[in-house]
This record gives sequence, C-alpha cells and structure tokens, in this order.
Amino acid sequence: MNTLRSIERILPPPPAHMVGDGFRVHNFFPGNGQIGLQRMSPFFLMDYGSKIEFPPSDTPRGVGVHPHRGFETVTIAYKGKVAHHDSAGNSGVIGEGDVQWMTAASGILHKEYHEAEWSKIGGEFQMVQLWVNLPAKHKMSKPKYQPISRNEFGRVVLPDEKGIVEVIAGNFNATHGPASSFSPIEMYNARLKKGAKVHFSFPKTYNTGFVIIEGAVTVNEKTAETDHFVLFANDGTDIYMEATRDAIVLILSGEPIHEPIVPYGPFVMNTKQEIVDAYDDWNNGKFGYLED
Repeated sequence: MNTLRSIERILPPPPAHMVGDGFRVHNFFPGNGQIGLQRMSPFFLMDYGSKIEFPPSDTPRGVGVHPHRGFETVTIAYKGKVAHHDSAGNSGVIGEGDVQWMTAASGILHKEYHEAEWSKIGGEFQMVQLWVNLPAKHKMSKPKYQPISRNEFGRVVLPDEKGIVEVIAGNFNATHGPASSFSPIEMYNARLKKGAKVHFSFPKTYNTGFVIIEGAVTVNEKTAETDHFVLFANDGTDIYMEATRDAIVLILSGEPIHEPIVPYGPFVMNTKQEIVDAYDDWNNGKFGYLED
C-alpha cells in the first residue's frame, strides 16, 4: 500500500564558497553538517551553483587538473556552458540543460572550465554537481564518460501541457532515462508551469531529495522556494508536488549503498588503506596524464 512520504527538513542554501575560480557553490551535503555521509547515499556530495552572473573573460574560469577515484561525478548545467577534459581522452562541452556523467572509478584526472566562447561573453551561470558513490565491487572498474544532451532525456509531458519531466536516469511513468548507473538511481528535471501537478513514487528505502532550481512548489503540502533542498524521510512512497510559480525542480532518489565509506580529499573509498593506496597511485602517475 502506498503511503505519503513526510518531509524531514527543508534546507536553505548553506553559505557559498568557490571551487577554483569558476564555480560558486552551496554544499548541501555532506559538508554543511546537517546531512551526514550516508544520509543521501548513493549520492555522497552535492554542490549546487545557484544563479550568478560572470563578467566576460578571455581566460576561462574553472578548476585545474585534479584526481578522483571511487565514485562518479554528475554535472547538470542549467545556465552557462562547461568544458571538460580528462586523462582517459574524453572531452566535451556541457551546454544548457545537458548532463556530463563521468565515472572516475579506478582513477582519473580531469579539469573543468567555463567553455571558452561562453567565457568571452559571460552571463548567467547555474549548475549542480553530484558525487555518486560506487559500490565496493565497482570502485576499481574502468573509468568511463557519458555526455548526455538534453534532447536525449526521456520526456513525460504532463496533463494539459503544464510541464514536462525530463528523465536523466531511472524511469518515470515507464519512460526511461539514458544514463547508466552502478546502483539504482532516479534523476529527473521537472519543468513546471504554475499550477502544474505531478506525483512521484519511490521505494521508501530510497534516499530522496529535491532541489528547487527555479520558482516555488508545494511538496506534500509544504512550501519550498528557489535554491532550497527538500530532504524526505524514509517513511513512505508517495510525493505530490504542485508549482505555485513556474518552476524547475531536480528530483533525486536512489537505493542506499550499505557499505563503510571513507572519504578523503578527491577520493571516496571503503577503507583508510584504500585512501593511502589512491594517493600512492596518483603520485606514481597511475591516473594517467592531463595537461593543465
């Protein structure tokens, strides 16, 4: 029997900080101390870049070469463009509405910058980056890269054309998303006109949270505004949302990974020794080479 899922907390954006010189982000979890390391598993980290205006620059802002191991980075661009390069030879541009899904797994170097031509013009910039943990059996698998353009998403049109749900991963109303993942994940963008209503249902064991990217909504009869994060309790399955203004909402839900987790710097592993090994491998050049 389906039951209404209650809201544990609605969190305002934590104080912003810069990642490199190109990404101003609010770290909703795990760094703000309100949501622990495992609370949103398999999602380990979420940096939300609320809307900001970047002036034109001939030198693209961003983050230089850095390593990752043990998880996936998922970057969703809402405003602006991000260029990516990694040591496995992958590169691309994440345009507005697009997604980059990079599996660091056994180890990769990458860098992220504002796309060069966009940087010269500047403008509004808004994005989300998630770190998605990998089960232990997949942490040392081969890195891979999934560039996913918005026109590849699954699309569910709501009644009376009041909006659409874009399915990035998982499935909504029997419409599947193109992203592949190592554990069950649901990830959608709900793009809603004022008055639109939509119903979601997830297993109550799945950890679930919504990010209000634009506008305002009522979620199970509680109001959530722009730039807020809605954390749901694991006590039911059904979520009912209505847009009180035109809105964009990122929906995240996933089956938790019930394994020890040891994060340190750019690595997310299961033991302290694996962290030591990751630093040794990085320092010994086993993550490949990438020019800064």
